[in-house]
Amino acid sequence: MKKIALLITLSLIFNCNGNAQKKKEKTEEKKTYKVSKPDEEWKAQLSNMEYYVLRQKGTERATTGIYNKFYEEGTYVCAACGTKLYESEYKYDSGSGWPAFDRGYDENIEYKIDTSLGMTRTEVLCASCGGHLGHVFDDGPRNTTGKRHCVNSVSLNFIPAKNEN
Repeated sequence: MKKIALLITLSLIFNCNGNAQKKKEKTEEKKTYKVSKPDEEWKAQLSNMEYYVLRQKGTERATTGIYNKFYEEGTYVCAACGTKLYESEYKYDSGSGWPAFDRGYDENIEYKIDTSLGMTRTEVLCASCGGHLGHVFDDGPRNTTGKRHCVNSVSLNFIPAKNEN
């Protein structure tokens, strides 16, 4: 009798957690962004790789992005909507093969838990359009924020400092 009661209790616990997770996922899916377009418009506006990374949460291959070893002064903006995301003064060489920043414009960046690939990471997205940028990790420079925003080059456009005004 005790075993049956235990099985029923465990069953209820797991069912409640499962339903709570489903409700959370539905809530996240319904989020609307300031810049919102039908999928067909994103496909027409973005290159195949930009669409894959920004809209389908893909990742470009390490060391292939144009901004990996790029250190000019200026601002990095979202390739999909032009929102300011990062300043060149906070970019550093992490050795990861992707552009790395120790901080960004937090008001323009959304942080979301990502449990794909069997691990828990923090995904970074453009807060204006929901475009996937990359992930943030706690292995950045200890003398600053300790954060490493590991960002796909293809999710960014660069505006040189001399052209910003």
